[in-house]
Amino acid sequence: MPTGLSSALQRFPRHALLDGPTPIQRLAGLEAALGAAANGVRLYVKRDDHMSLGGGGNKLRKLEFLLGEARAQGADTVVTVGGLQSNHARLTAAAAARAGMACELVLGRVVPRDDVDYEENGNMLLNRLFGATVHALPAGADAMAAALERVRALELAGRRVYLAPLGGSTPIGALGYAACALEILAQSRELGADFARIVVANGSAGTHAGLAAGVVAAGLPATRVQSFTTLADVEVAHAKTVDLTAATLALLAQGQADEIAAPAPNDILVDGSQRGLAYGVPTPAMLEAVGLLARSEGLLLDPVYSGKAFAGLLADLRAGRHAPGSDVLFVMTGGAPGLYAYKSAFQ
Repeated sequence: MPTGLSSALQRFPRHALLDGPTPIQRLAGLEAALGAAANGVRLYVKRDDHMSLGGGGNKLRKLEFLLGEARAQGADTVVTVGGLQSNHARLTAAAAARAGMACELVLGRVVPRDDVDYEENGNMLLNRLFGATVHALPAGADAMAAALERVRALELAGRRVYLAPLGGSTPIGALGYAACALEILAQSRELGADFARIVVANGSAGTHAGLAAGVVAAGLPATRVQSFTTLADVEVAHAKTVDLTAATLALLAQGQADEIAAPAPNDILVDGSQRGLAYGVPTPAMLEAVGLLARSEGLLLDPVYSGKAFAGLLADLRAGRHAPGSDVLFVMTGGAPGLYAYKSAFQ
């Protein structure tokens, strides 16, 4: 029941970072641009890029719960890991600044690029503006091992440190998207839309897992949510999403009278068709998707996550995989600052 999910979420400490629900908008311009290819499907977008803090993006929902836990533990410093252009790192820096905490980012070189745009622009520029200490590692270095070493050094210096993992994708972090599932269900009733499918990018699995846990806890099938993996191979991404969904549901069920059964693995829908050669490497379909949404709606997808996931949605539309007349929601997870690091790909 949605009320049960709401009460379960209230048991966890939370540090407010959002200004309220993010809007859901109809993509009428895109529908018109697609014409017959839209197959009568009504397209909507959940604007999780539409947040005031740090440039916006899905990681803020996770960080509400992660920083809530950090502050409950008395932490004064947050350390996290990611790639050089990590959206999670950028928003962790912004959220830590808002919370009055020190922030250190341990960033690896996971994309085969070393040009100035990638190394210094986009999220890397913003990390420093938000006051984070940035540790850019050499190629091949283990970011988590380096982060753990940094945590030990900070603790020896008397700091109380909270270590957030890649993408903030723990069961605690995924609670942010279980809460988002409740938000989407309430908005769908207001709009008179019944979203047959909620489509999202899958990097570290926390967004998909949280949404799946939320819809299952609300009594709906996990198949309402579909993701396109952009980081790991599909088998790895699927297994991680299955496990994280189950762990998030178990966390929500703690102290509750009723156990919430985890969905069957086959009900966790992860598509590997849009990843391309590797994480962060542009694809023709991503470039087309970013350009099409920009020209038809004036909205900016990012080149690493939402651009590839939206390319997957377009491919499914054109192949007739969504029922004519159905409502489909795309969760726009932010990351637009990354466009400035990919200038060469769009020229």
